[in-house]
Amino acid sequence: MKYFENKTVAVTGCCGTVGSELVRQLLEEFNVGELVGLDNNETEMFFLQQRFKNTPNAKFFLSSIRDRERLVELFSGVDIVFHSAAYKHVILCEHSPFDAVQTNINGVKNVIEAAKECGVERVIFTSSDKAVNPTNVMGTTKLMGERLMTAANCAGKDHNTIYSSTRFGNVLGSRGSVIPIFKEQIKKGGPLTLTDRNMTRFIMSIKEATSLVIESCKIAKGGEIFVTKMPVIRIEDLAQVMIQQLAPLYGHKPEAIEITTIGSKPGEKLYEELMSEEETGRTLELQDYFAVLPSYRSLYRQISYEYEEVVSDSVDNPYHSGNEPALSQAELTDFLNHNGLLEEAVPQGHPAERF
Repeated sequence: MKYFENKTVAVTGCCGTVGSELVRQLLEEFNVGELVGLDNNETEMFFLQQRFKNTPNAKFFLSSIRDRERLVELFSGVDIVFHSAAYKHVILCEHSPFDAVQTNINGVKNVIEAAKECGVERVIFTSSDKAVNPTNVMGTTKLMGERLMTAANCAGKDHNTIYSSTRFGNVLGSRGSVIPIFKEQIKKGGPLTLTDRNMTRFIMSIKEATSLVIESCKIAKGGEIFVTKMPVIRIEDLAQVMIQQLAPLYGHKPEAIEITTIGSKPGEKLYEELMSEEETGRTLELQDYFAVLPSYRSLYRQISYEYEEVVSDSVDNPYHSGNEPALSQAELTDFLNHNGLLEEAVPQGHPAERF
């Protein structure tokens, strides 16, 4: 916790699912010296500012990562940047690919350049499983974001800024994720819609995912991608567990709620990949992460990629949900209850339908 005490930390996308949890943890659990929150969502920014109105070391600003000059203003005096602002919904990025590029690629470039100009110590980019062997626009832009971060670390000549990325899978309970959708469907008496009964996914709570993003900042050497270790579930098991747990609360009999298959969405994978086969040859296994080392090292600095708690210096199999054992339904029930994912209210206006 002392690591952040005298640091000024900026969080882009501070109103998003991960961004707002970064803000909360940095202020309430990691005793950050000063926090600068950036977002272009005026309504959510108002509520976030009200939430921390009695926190004098928290400052929030309306801004866009598409505006490089504004980022330079806000990064002045900042020590660490957590870059979580992005377009993240696959279908919306498919419909508006040029806007996805403006935010998810050019926005990363702006963050990199502003951080360099302001002498920021560390920049941590929050990436996605969809960056691995991407099959859609969103995943491709996130992959390019990772590449830009590694390239910035490689080509840095007149600065010592450390640029690294973190990559993780599904954050359960976030807006647009499957849990709020299943809750709405159960509330209506079903049916629950699955795209494919054999689909598997990595899962993590918002709190866990964000804690590991923050911890990765402290061990980053530069240019690497930290892949968060996560449990695996079958989506059909999630549907069945939620029916058993929630149907009686909404006045329905579990056996009366059907599960139907509607077919995969465009670009959707049967399993979730967090590491490609090519990356295994340059990956170290740590206690809570895999560290994918850059294929191109820094041109101007000798970086020693030595970490504490190295479990293995060789990784043989790509880290994807089809290779890992899935939680049992009993284990999944415990996970959901432990993280309060069955108790939280569905966000207002959240849809029950799926593409």
